[in-house]
Amino acid sequence: MWSVRLSSIHDIQPKAVTLLRSPSFIVGLSTAGASTKLATDLDENPFTAHPSHIHLSFVHSKDQLPKSYTITPPIKPWPKTLSRKRLVSMVSRQQNLDLAHQIFDFAGKFHPKFSHNFETYAAIITRLARARQFHHVESLLFQLRNSQIKCVETIFVILIRNYGLASRPKDAVRTFLQMGDFSVNRSVKSLNCLLNALVQNKKYDWVHLVFKNSRKNFGIIPNIFTGNILVKALCGNGDMNGALRVLDEMPGMGMVPNVVTYTTILGGYVGKGDMARAKMVFGEILDRGWVPDATTYTILMDGHCKKGKLIDAVKVMDEMEENGVEPNEVTYGIMIEAYCKAKKSGEALNLLGDMLEKKYIPSSVLCCKVVDILCEEGKVEDACQLWKKLLKKNVTPDNIISSALIYWLCKKGKISEAKKLFDEFERSSVPNVLTYNTLIAGLCESGQLCEAGRLWDDMVENGCTPNAFTYNMFIKGFCKVGSPKEGIRVLEEMLEKGFMPIESTYSILIDGLSGSGSLTEIMELLFMVTNNGRRVDADFWRVLLNKAVGNVDTGAVLNNIVRGFHLTSYHAES
Repeated sequence: MWSVRLSSIHDIQPKAVTLLRSPSFIVGLSTAGASTKLATDLDENPFTAHPSHIHLSFVHSKDQLPKSYTITPPIKPWPKTLSRKRLVSMVSRQQNLDLAHQIFDFAGKFHPKFSHNFETYAAIITRLARARQFHHVESLLFQLRNSQIKCVETIFVILIRNYGLASRPKDAVRTFLQMGDFSVNRSVKSLNCLLNALVQNKKYDWVHLVFKNSRKNFGIIPNIFTGNILVKALCGNGDMNGALRVLDEMPGMGMVPNVVTYTTILGGYVGKGDMARAKMVFGEILDRGWVPDATTYTILMDGHCKKGKLIDAVKVMDEMEENGVEPNEVTYGIMIEAYCKAKKSGEALNLLGDMLEKKYIPSSVLCCKVVDILCEEGKVEDACQLWKKLLKKNVTPDNIISSALIYWLCKKGKISEAKKLFDEFERSSVPNVLTYNTLIAGLCESGQLCEAGRLWDDMVENGCTPNAFTYNMFIKGFCKVGSPKEGIRVLEEMLEKGFMPIESTYSILIDGLSGSGSLTEIMELLFMVTNNGRRVDADFWRVLLNKAVGNVDTGAVLNNIVRGFHLTSYHAES
């Protein structure tokens, strides 16, 4: 972690070491009653007995080091005076998390007259927890517990939340239970955080168990948020009757159900596909004089969409806007996907345009669905306009969106437009192997092998490694233009790089070679099949051999070609 410099290397004298290691000296020590262990330790390694053999992980302060040592701080310049507030800032702003941890450790162990407080511990623990470095967190908690520093609940709430996000519900529960070891009183805040973490990880039975014990064992009085989380757990578990019982019992527990409570139950019915009851709950929300929020409307719309009732979903969205409730990002996503599924490309495109105008950023998957449905309906130009609109709205299309559009342009024979789009994308982004492969496939399919080769060079030059798909496309391309021998050379390089061709690649090559009457190359190809380390079944061999040599005694040919190689199964033809 830190470098340690020994001021005088002459602290260890080679001659003295030689003398200490001499058998007569060790025997003399033993005879004089000296420790046999000392003699053994010296015989194993004389340096372990020297002060220089000190591991910093066992050093807890500067006083434990010899005066000859100089400790180099993890960053330079290191401040001469260090306040706790400044250390919190240093730890929080340091981009390198390992370095932030070293700064924290160095300050506590080696900075003069400095000692940590709760805020400094909280700063580093928060960063480590968010980075999922929980083994360091546990070590720091052990230090904190033994330091007599007064702790507050905040740090445990952060830990419980991050354990939940990391899919570690048991650790979230353990952290909640051990708060008492730090003399920290649990409150409804940490309780609700724990219940949320359990719901996230679908530990619905645990939620009910913790809720039941909250008053008796933890001295916590649940609030409406706690009750809503319990309702959510019951709905998530499919127990709608249990959720309704909790709803009825809430007033007796001092809780007043709110729009979130009813929205959660509405979502439970939608999840079960019971739209009749879902609409009844929605009606009850209106009857109580509550204004449904975007989440309530969106859940109801999602239920209609899943049932294929797009018209009903559109009616809910219209009602939503009439009541002055703005659609959110999720609302747009659900409706756009529903339009795409219903093959309504125009509506999907218009709604995506509205989403962009409202400054929402659509996901790559959502944009791809719109591009796909537009291109399937022959509206490639509209898809290209959408791509340009994303650029204008500072929503840079990523590799997934660009690859989808390039694919469709190539499929429609618009190779030049695909190349222009690729060049424009390359000016603002870094193409990945997917984007390169999509255009290479289009070029090879159209017989533009030279252009594809130049794109290959560009791909390699930019540090993007070709994969099996890339090689397969070139082999197919060479065979398509009547150059199967070039395809063989590509196959050889492919095998050298450790990539496995797909079975259709061999079939395409043999078709190309058969057409040119190159029997020698065909036999070489068959030997390459047996030597590439893959297991080939008998059916695949029959296809290859029938393509290569026609209607022959396949069993006899197999014996000659693959003698000594293992076949998964083989039945000789009669």
